[in-house]
Amino acid sequence: MKRVMTSGLTGGLEYDLSLPKGTRAADTVAVLLHGRGSHKGDLQGLAPLLPSNWALVTPQAPFVGAPWGYGPGWAWYRHAGENRLIEDTLNSSMASLDDFLRALPELLEFTPKSLILGGFSQGGTTSLSYAMTRPGVVDAVWNFSGFVHAGLTLPSGERAKTATPIFWGHGRQDTVIPHSIAVSGQKALTEAGVSFTDADYDIGHWIVDDEVKRALEFVLAETSVSNDADVDPSGA
Repeated sequence: MKRVMTSGLTGGLEYDLSLPKGTRAADTVAVLLHGRGSHKGDLQGLAPLLPSNWALVTPQAPFVGAPWGYGPGWAWYRHAGENRLIEDTLNSSMASLDDFLRALPELLEFTPKSLILGGFSQGGTTSLSYAMTRPGVVDAVWNFSGFVHAGLTLPSGERAKTATPIFWGHGRQDTVIPHSIAVSGQKALTEAGVSFTDADYDIGHWIVDDEVKRALEFVLAETSVSNDADVDPSGA
């Protein structure tokens, strides 16, 4: 699958963008958020695993990671241990995402039919928090190795039944965000009445191809996202 990639700044966030080659339009846009201490180009490596009629946008987090001990990259929030974080930092990032997503049609020069928000580690936590607090903005959320943070107010009652569909992938051997934290977060979702699809892997703190394949299958099964292109979710 051939793509063209550009970079820029919109909604206050720098980003990288991959589009299907030969077109300026895509049926579905995936907005994927990198992990702690990483950068906007990191999750562009997943582009070959996505359907050929999708665009991939990877914004860069607004906080410099070095002052918090996160290395030379960027961060979506300041972690406070286990499933806790400094909420003001996350809220600031989600406000930046509000601006970014509102600006997407202008950036893309078309309005996508479907919008997927997801990410890895901090990006997964941020995506999950965003979708749970802003119903209807995105069609589905992918949480790869993130968590439900302790201060997150989950939808309940009828709102829980119509919450954004969630795919949650996690490594059983994860030492950065232990699997036990994923289990407790999934318990919180269940108790709130929020449905989700989970997939566990015998890996550490990273993403495997099958995880992305399962996330794609979830989107096609649980949402109105169409798959009209020649797609091999395995990336082969």
